Amino acid sequence: MNILYVTSEAVPFCKTGGLADVAGSLPQALAANGDRVSVILPLYERVKNQWGDQLHFERWTFVRLAWRSVYCGLFSLERDGVTWYFVDNEVYFRRSELYGYYDDGERFAFFSRAVTELLKSLPQRPDVVHCNDWQSALVPIYIRDEAVRDDFYKGIRTVITVHNIEYQGRYGRETLEDLFGLDRGWFDGGTIEFSGDVNLLKGAIVTADAVTAVSPTYAQELKYAYFAHGLENVMNMNARKLHGVLNGIDMQRYDPAHDKNLAASYSSDDLAGKQADKAALQRMLGLQERADTPVLAMVSRLVSHKGLDLVCETLDSFMQKDVQLVVLGKGDAKYETFFNYACRRYGGRMAVYLGYSEQLAMQIYAGADLFLMPSKSEPCGLSQMIAMRYGAVPIVRETGGLKDTVHAYEAWNGQGNGFTFANYNAGDMCCLLYTSPSPRDISGS
Repeated sequence: MNILYVTSEAVPFCKTGGLADVAGSLPQALAANGDRVSVILPLYERVKNQWGDQLHFERWTFVRLAWRSVYCGLFSLERDGVTWYFVDNEVYFRRSELYGYYDDGERFAFFSRAVTELLKSLPQRPDVVHCNDWQSALVPIYIRDEAVRDDFYKGIRTVITVHNIEYQGRYGRETLEDLFGLDRGWFDGGTIEFSGDVNLLKGAIVTADAVTAVSPTYAQELKYAYFAHGLENVMNMNARKLHGVLNGIDMQRYDPAHDKNLAASYSSDDLAGKQADKAALQRMLGLQERADTPVLAMVSRLVSHKGLDLVCETLDSFMQKDVQLVVLGKGDAKYETFFNYACRRYGGRMAVYLGYSEQLAMQIYAGADLFLMPSKSEPCGLSQMIAMRYGAVPIVRETGGLKDTVHAYEAWNGQGNGFTFANYNAGDMCCLLYTSPSPRDISGS
């Protein structure tokens, strides 16, 4: 099968979240399975700066975007059995960040339109075009629109994966024709309309041949208002083509036996090196170097749905125990301020790094005994999987992919791989932190 994977980010080229990890590893796994796989993403400034000398120029053209005719370049790179394509336009993509600009709608409309038109320039027509989140949600719509006039597009199957339904690509109805270049029938007929706005993700869910969510539990949660951010009726109407497919991690990339970021290597068969990594982490972050004190870690975006309100409410309570806390992440100012203040209060027992460092993240996973992830909602989550790979026992709330990947430890039979609580309740989380046995007690499980 010939598969084209469309994404707005992918490791090792560019990353802001879990989408990049999946987009960087899933195509390789599919290629290893015998499929012909290619990936297409924007040629961001950071990609060009780091990888530019390895890119091969394929062609240039002009892309139609409503009334515009916009330059588009196409570059390629062969890596790990996958062909990587990069869409070039410096006006849209030569910027320091991937997202967060006033014209993101236009930027990713151009990207989606470019992908649609560049399909004819690829060596083989894709059998399946697999899109991800709102940034590429216009692709299934454009392909469906072009298939009415052009036989080339007939028979191309499309998939949209919902990584986080909170981000939907919503714009005013006036953008339909002038910005996105679509006939008003797409809006008036209800395909792309939602509460009077244009909703790109809804349009992709309706027009794609298949819809996948990033975990089986999340796929079911999306049918309910609490999780679906208004699209629960849309998800229920399209339930026949909705599938929950659990994300995974690249086991070779995340391997403490070969991770060069670590002070000492180790494996599940020999955990001796983990104690050395714990000591190295404590020294580096200015924590008291105590082997018998559990290190509790969080590597997370500092936003509400990650369950940080529970942590803020109970921090003073669980810090009364003999525990050290390490937090890595950035996000909302109120959480950054809270953790900075708490770090000053608990000097020597708490460390906070406001930002993201891949090297430091790996060192934290390796040095931590416990990993806290009390999310209010979590489509899948990769951090808990990486933590388990590095021997840090996860403490999670039972939602989305956390429920699918972390199973409560049962002391009577030694089964389970972590600790879980069901209710979004600070008391339940704090009680679990109080009663969880030491990682040493379950290290043999």
